Amino acid sequence: MSSAAPWLTILILVPLVGAVATAVLPRGARRESGTLPRVVGLGFSLVTLGLAVALGLSFDNTGGMQFSETYEWIGAFGASYAVGLDGLGLVLLLLTTLLVPVVLVASWDSVGGADGRSPHAFVGWVLALEAAAVAVFLAQDVFFFYVVFEATLIPAYFLIGGFGRPGAARAAVKFLVFQLVGGLILLGGVIGLYVESASAGDPSYLVSDLAGLDLTTGAERWLFVAFFVAFAIKAPMFPVHTWLADTTEKATPGTSVLLVCVLDKIGTYGMIRFCLGLFPEASQWATPVVVIAALVSIVYGALLAIGTDDLMRLIGLTSLSHFGFIVLGIFVLNTQGGTGSILYMLNHGLATAALFLVGGYLVRRRGTSLISELGGVEKSAPVLAGLLLVAGLATLGLPGLSTFVSEFLVLVGAFVYAPWAGVVAVTAIVLAAIYVLWAYQRTMTGPSPVAGAAADAVTPDLTRREIGAVAPLVLLMVLLGFYPMPALDVINPFVEDTLAQVGVVDDAPTVPADTAGEGTE
Repeated sequence: MSSAAPWLTILILVPLVGAVATAVLPRGARRESGTLPRVVGLGFSLVTLGLAVALGLSFDNTGGMQFSETYEWIGAFGASYAVGLDGLGLVLLLLTTLLVPVVLVASWDSVGGADGRSPHAFVGWVLALEAAAVAVFLAQDVFFFYVVFEATLIPAYFLIGGFGRPGAARAAVKFLVFQLVGGLILLGGVIGLYVESASAGDPSYLVSDLAGLDLTTGAERWLFVAFFVAFAIKAPMFPVHTWLADTTEKATPGTSVLLVCVLDKIGTYGMIRFCLGLFPEASQWATPVVVIAALVSIVYGALLAIGTDDLMRLIGLTSLSHFGFIVLGIFVLNTQGGTGSILYMLNHGLATAALFLVGGYLVRRRGTSLISELGGVEKSAPVLAGLLLVAGLATLGLPGLSTFVSEFLVLVGAFVYAPWAGVVAVTAIVLAAIYVLWAYQRTMTGPSPVAGAAADAVTPDLTRREIGAVAPLVLLMVLLGFYPMPALDVINPFVEDTLAQVGVVDDAPTVPADTAGEGTE
């Protein structure tokens, strides 16, 4: 693809145009089936995915920012419309553009039509959320990033409150309050950057300009805290995580996929892009505290997941533990941890999306998400049970599935940083096995709640469309589990550049001089 064309802008506009087009479609004879908005929305999402894949194939793995576009936007305070693509952005761009069509296919029969909810609105908000998320991952201007960062809340709020289960409206408000508080704190940091930039000369919000800004130690640390707290709420991390479980319990499975597997990645993305990239000294200063907070999130999230009786809530709480792993990998400040954290973002998105969707299929069939009211599902729905098991095994990091590679790298990075940090993080592997396998045992095995001849008809198995929605996720989990190099080839140069920006150099393994010649005599 020619870099002269504004491909990144086109990539943002395609789903945005799709959202508008879907919203204005006539609501006539096809309202009950909702076929037209679903087909149109799926078409726009597939075009977006195709463009993202084409950009990925044209991406130069040597690193650096590519396909960049910069236009002056608000010159009075140095704001620009600036977008660009590097290894970190490419990984999250591909994840986002893959999950949107998967969600639309998986939600084909579950939103709109007979339940009285408009498929036009659902598809439109999904595409609007995709456009905003893509813009976030491409933004190379802090002010532009802040605008689209906040813009993601609008479609997310309506998707949670307008299409979830009873109690979704309250969960949507809680979600919005937490995110707005985080956004307000981030705004303080954005204003602080303007003040520092203006005092140094011409004000600029371009990341490339701010990375070279000479900040005092106090100013850099305060700005780091503002950015980090906002991103910790978005991720989320303990103790600002309580909105997560409530939201995933009440939202539709498709909405939960977009929130946890796409929007929450904005938090960890921001920690890498802005906390490490703009405040390197403060990042090293804060590392001990952040590592401890990440370890608490890892263990606490796993313990909460073990204790919950709601399947969708359980899946949400597992992500609290997983985001702790991602943050741990970021702030141990070594190559293994940094590479593992970015790969973990991708693999967590695949595994957790599969869990949410298959769990949603089960909840829809049985009419309850309470684990205590389920059981014996594998007898009548073996395909559903099998896919849930594969997604669960990927979540707990089974070797051969994609999450294992990223989890292993983060653990290596943690042990390199401090053995005690690695030991604490390893305990989450045991806890993950408990909450995944125990939940599977209680929902899939054992006696069916319906006795007699009707037991086999309790839970209909998955349809071809439902299997087709989850199949790409399972395929990628297996492929990246055995051959993660395509992702690592993109990630590694970015991690090296980021650590160089922070001022951290990994010590290469050395052979002691007095033993170097042994074995040759």
